[in-house]
Amino acid sequence: MSEASVSAKAYAKILLHAAKYPHLAVNGLLLSDKSDKSRSPAIVDAIPMFHQCVHVTPMAEIALIQAEARAAKENLQIAGYYAAAENFYDNTLDRVPGLRVAEKVAEFNANAYLVLVDNRLVSMDMRQPALRLWQWNETKWGVAKYSLHDQEETLGAVSSLLQDGAMKELVDFDNHLDNPEKFENPLTNVLQNQIEL
Repeated sequence: MSEASVSAKAYAKILLHAAKYPHLAVNGLLLSDKSDKSRSPAIVDAIPMFHQCVHVTPMAEIALIQAEARAAKENLQIAGYYAAAENFYDNTLDRVPGLRVAEKVAEFNANAYLVLVDNRLVSMDMRQPALRLWQWNETKWGVAKYSLHDQEETLGAVSSLLQDGAMKELVDFDNHLDNPEKFENPLTNVLQNQIEL
């Protein structure tokens, strides 16, 4: 299994989503370039989904369908699922919130990723990546290695964003459902959220 790559944009969105709701489990989708046919396509973006109900629900199914359609318009595809547990110590595969959503993604993508935020490594001054990554391997999830694009610069940028409170600006699908008039649907423009790196 080759090493996966995580872009600065995807990493920032994942960490800011977790930081916005440190008392709740959060989840979202990972995107890769549709033309990347490698066994370990690069994770180029992330779509923040839920912070209230991270399990399979009708809302999750609707969000998955919308995300897939929007990603296709941008020549992207759903490459996996990310989550952050509400419990500081839940950093193992069997404790991933909404694991069934990740398995649903794997049904449609044989090389799907599952990313879990390692809460113990998240800080305002990040020194190392705070993700754990698995990849679907025919019938089960297997631990996978990954690299963070421009790691030192990305960790510095995310630390600055956390210190500046940028997580308050991140909009997930739950925010949109709570107040559609106030919050633009994060799925309407996959490549641009309020956070620009």
